[in-house]
Amino acid sequence: MEQVMASIPDFEIAEIGISKDNSAEAEQFKIRVDEIFQKVDELEQKVNEVEQFNLNSSKKQQSSSKGSSMGKERDKGRQVPSIKKQQQDASRREAAAAKRMQELMRQFGTIVRQITQHKWAWPFMQPVDVKGLGLHDYYEIIEKPMDFSTIKNQMEAKDGTGYKNVRDICADVRLVFNNAMKYNDEGSDVHLMAKTLLEKFEEKWQLLLPKVTEEERRRDEEEAEAQLDMQLVREAAHAKVVRDLCNELYEVDTHLEHLRETVIQKCRKMSTEEKRNLGTAIARLSMEDLNKALEIIAQSNPAFQAMAEEVEIDIDAQSESTLWRLKFFVKDALELQSRSAMSTGGNNNYNNKRKKEICDAIAKTAKKKSKKTSS
Repeated sequence: MEQVMASIPDFEIAEIGISKDNSAEAEQFKIRVDEIFQKVDELEQKVNEVEQFNLNSSKKQQSSSKGSSMGKERDKGRQVPSIKKQQQDASRREAAAAKRMQELMRQFGTIVRQITQHKWAWPFMQPVDVKGLGLHDYYEIIEKPMDFSTIKNQMEAKDGTGYKNVRDICADVRLVFNNAMKYNDEGSDVHLMAKTLLEKFEEKWQLLLPKVTEEERRRDEEEAEAQLDMQLVREAAHAKVVRDLCNELYEVDTHLEHLRETVIQKCRKMSTEEKRNLGTAIARLSMEDLNKALEIIAQSNPAFQAMAEEVEIDIDAQSESTLWRLKFFVKDALELQSRSAMSTGGNNNYNNKRKKEICDAIAKTAKKKSKKTSS
């Protein structure tokens, strides 16, 4: 395809058909166009945000696809909570969960007291006196020392450093006895005492464990429900963004259409020479731009078959509006084509063939008009 390296002479701004004396009006058009471009940039950013949200939502749906169909049906009828209500519900859930956990810790505290009141509990009440007892290898064997006085202090802590979960206390109680059995020989008194107390603790722990498990299950369900509510809020917010985007895009499109019609109305009637130059310019378009030019013609002429195998363009038969729209489009397209000609390759054989057929049809129609005029 022939590369276009220069713009068409009669396509300069001064020749678009608007009087040169209307400089103030032209400046107003420029300002309005700049405003629309700025609006388009803002809308593009919003569209990107919505696309990213939809992408993330899609990934979350795929990862959670293992949910039951019953749960999905339940979610369909779920009402979208407001942010304020969601915050209120979250506060209530946290307060209720904290109260239930405090009750479990109180019951666990009873177990701890029962264990520490046993006659064999005295070796485990305070931290091991490593230095006083000369246990030089203690810290080489025991990674994390633990005793009941440390457990008690953490259970009663009010500064936020205490236990948050019953299972954490349970793990430290086991650590007290496991450390003792690990450091002391199996046949020693301390090993036997630790083993006996651990067995008694496990028996009592098994009685409380169902309540702990039930609380954990309840918390998981509440957390999943809270996440679902948050997802619904986000989806509702983005649905509103999409609606607003549609309205704003329609508004921008309306402004652009109004500007286009205003410009067309102010354009003078195109001369025969300009029509001939327009036909020549269309022949220089790339295949992609040529198809767009055909679409412009088809918009004002529904009977025109832009994608037909054979296309014949009668420039003289087009309305003034269509001619000026074509002229504006072709001018911009050729300027862009000229700038990018060095970095783009040619089209395939099919496209070149179709382009030649269309261009031949334009030339053929022009010749017919010329013959009629001369006769």
